[in-house]
Order: sequence, then C-alpha cells, then structure tokens
Amino acid sequence: MTKDTMIGVDLAKKVFQLHGASMNGDVKFRKKLSRPQFLRFMADHDPAVVVMETCGSANYWARELSRLGHVVKLIPTRYVKPFVKRQKNDAADAEAIVIAAQRPEMRFVEPKSEDKQARAMVFRSRERLVHQRTELVNALRSYLYEFGYIFPQGIGHLKRVEAFLEDPNSGLPELVCGECHDLLHQISEMTARIDAKTRQIKVLGTETDTARRLQTMPGVGPIIALAVEAFAPDMASFRRGRDFAAWLGLVPRQYSSGGKERLGRVSKAGQADIRKLLIIGAMSRLNWLGRKSIVKESWLGRMLARKPKMLVAIALANKMARAIWAMVKNNEDYRDPAPTAAG
Repeated sequence: MTKDTMIGVDLAKKVFQLHGASMNGDVKFRKKLSRPQFLRFMADHDPAVVVMETCGSANYWARELSRLGHVVKLIPTRYVKPFVKRQKNDAADAEAIVIAAQRPEMRFVEPKSEDKQARAMVFRSRERLVHQRTELVNALRSYLYEFGYIFPQGIGHLKRVEAFLEDPNSGLPELVCGECHDLLHQISEMTARIDAKTRQIKVLGTETDTARRLQTMPGVGPIIALAVEAFAPDMASFRRGRDFAAWLGLVPRQYSSGGKERLGRVSKAGQADIRKLLIIGAMSRLNWLGRKSIVKESWLGRMLARKPKMLVAIALANKMARAIWAMVKNNEDYRDPAPTAAG
C-alpha cells in the first residue's frame, strides 16, 4: 500500500504530540494524545510513515508501530533541532521532525530489535559497574592521600593498599582504617559482580556466528564482539569499510574550504563505546607481548618504526573497523594480511 502520510511523533512518558502531513508537506492534523490514546489512534490509522526522534523509548515504539503496519524511521535529535521554529514546545518539535524527515539527504537510525537492546543493556551494566568500582578506588586513594600516603593508580595496586592497612604500624587513625576497609570490601563485591558480567558476556559471545567470527581478529574479544552486535547497525547500510570507521569517529576531522583539504585530529563524533574498545584492542597488539607477532616489513611494523604508539593504535583501530565491516558483510573469518605484506 502506498503510504501518503507522514506522522511526526514527539515522544514522552504520558503525553504524545503528533503532526500529520502529506508527503509534499501539507498539514493534515495536529493531535495531543495520552499514551493509551496514542496506541489506539495509530492502530486505527491507515499505514503511514512514522518518524520519531531517538530517545529512550524510541526503539520500543518503533517495534510496536511496525507491528501495526506503519513504516517507522528514527532521526537523531541533533538533526531535528535546526528545523524548530522560534518557540520550543512539543507541537513545534513534532512539526520539525516531519520537516527534517522530508529532506532527501536526511540520515536515519535503524531501530534496534529486542535482542540488540538486551545485549546493549548487559554491556552497559558492566560498564557502569567498572565506573563505580573506579570511583571507589579513587575514593580510597584520596582518603590515604589526605594522611600523606600516596599509592599508584589502577586496580592492580590494591594489594599494596591492603597490605598497608593490615600493618599495625601504619600510623593511621582507627576510624580511617575502618573506612578504608569498608571501601575495600565494597570494591571486592564490585569486582565479583564485574567478573560475573564478564563471564555472561563470554557466553553471549559464543551464541552467534557474528560474535564468534569477530573474535578471530587479533585484538577483538567477547566484549568488543558484543559491543559491535549491540550498537552497530546493519553493515549493509554502509557502502564501504571507511564509512563504518567514520560512523565510529575514527577518521580525521575536516576543516576544508576553498578546495584545500585540512585534516585535524580524530573527530570522536561517532559511536563512543565501540571506538574506545577498538583503540584498547589495538593497544593490546602494540604492547611488548603483542609486538612479537608483528612482522617488521608489514604495514603495522613500518608504522611502529616511525610513528608514536598512540597514533599507530588509532590507525590500527581504523583498520580493524574496516576489517570488521568486511567480515560481517561477507560472512568471513579474519584473514591475516601480514604474510602477504611481507611477501
């Protein structure tokens, strides 16, 4: 059925604002509906193109409206903002969503399935626990610093802190020792929860062919594989691997004008979770153990010989992103290019 109506929806928890228009922009209706009224209205309405901003409940409503026969598109909030007229309100937002969505050059976000959202939740839960543990470790170090004792950063140095607190000649007041032991206990509990999440992620990494395939690449483990599965859209939406790397924010920022190209630092404007993990995975290949497998005549070996380590890591992360695009799109395992480069 040809869909001749576009409906912009400004989502909320209780009150939804709708703006209906024809495909050439003529306004058909404006409605303000409660949550139950919205679902009934969309169920009774003829199939239409429904556009919503990306937000917490957008993926849920995209699935619900798709079941009702509508074509659902999600548009990034930053792309809608330039089309809001003067006053900022729900009705103006819904109208701006339709105006933005009717631009032929507009980019949309692919709605996530329930499985993707669940995997993303597991990943974010582990990230949250890691951040909370880091906060506790920093609090412990700051308490000791206030009494003149300095310990290095990192979870690996907690054994030294424990040994210091167990020393009866440490010179710390009893109340301070009690608070520090309490923090150590919280850190231990948090570490156990992180380990449990890590084990769960490893199990999830064996359940799909995509996750198994990605882990054949050096520097890619279960956590990176889960992040790619949870946050990356269908690889068919990218024309080439460079587009996927640009989507991640692993390409230089441009300041080009007048036909002269000026490239700056990495843009960091894309998907932060996958980008961060790819750089960490790339750094793991550049440490003293990973360097043993690097052929000197290969691209990576030549880069290490003349460039700073962090710059090489970002370049390698870009290369890894392109390889991930090819592996997922072509359903292939990783093939090491080093022997070919050496030959």
